[in-house]
Amino acid sequence: MGTTQLEPVPEPKYWHLRTVLSEALDSEFSVGEVLPNERDLAARFGVARATLRQALEQLELEGRLQRRRGVGTTVAPPRVGVAVGTRQHAWPGTADDSWQPADCALTVPSAAVADALGTGRDEPVHTVRRSRVTHGQPVAAELLYVPPASVPDLTAIDAPSGAARARTVLRELQRGELERQESAVELGSAGAEDAKELDRLPGAPVLVVTTRYLAEGRTAALSVATYRADTCRLTFGDFGDVEIHHGPENRAS
Repeated sequence: MGTTQLEPVPEPKYWHLRTVLSEALDSEFSVGEVLPNERDLAARFGVARATLRQALEQLELEGRLQRRRGVGTTVAPPRVGVAVGTRQHAWPGTADDSWQPADCALTVPSAAVADALGTGRDEPVHTVRRSRVTHGQPVAAELLYVPPASVPDLTAIDAPSGAARARTVLRELQRGELERQESAVELGSAGAEDAKELDRLPGAPVLVVTTRYLAEGRTAALSVATYRADTCRLTFGDFGDVEIHHGPENRAS
């Protein structure tokens, strides 16, 4: 059987521009500095604004740039390491948990969440909203879904709503015996609520970490945590401090 020679694929124009812009960020701009507007940048590099936007979006995805409301596009600081898991399984809300509860309400979740929890699609669950701040900046927002069966002793008298209600749900959840937890990470884009919570623009790149907490052979709680992909480097286990540097054109952290 003969071999087939693949034709070389030409580099897209926006990708070449992304490389040129990346070099300019290293040599001409400092962290936090606002870039010129799109019209001026497109004129400087002799490209269409559509091509420029593609390059800027790629650099934002790589964590080199940030789009900020009322400010514009700025040079991003180095990514910060954010621990999202350890070797030891633990319920959310334990002593070493860095999340801050903000609110809790009984709501009917999406069909996908209901199926993951094994609840009826019309059955309300406790929806705990939490946030996470690192180095003074918001880095993640979470929705934690807890079926009523997981917190059977919860009463409305303890805390009817708000952060106090969220803490009560978390405390009751910890009464169960956690068997294990399973996490998955995928790339996504920020919706309107997450963008507001994270001080980003809608559509900004995010990392979505979904964690199932299992007890008594069922899903006792489901966490959907949205992290800022432009500033976060997620770390797992006991070796989360490992960093890989590829140089200015393709930096991992």
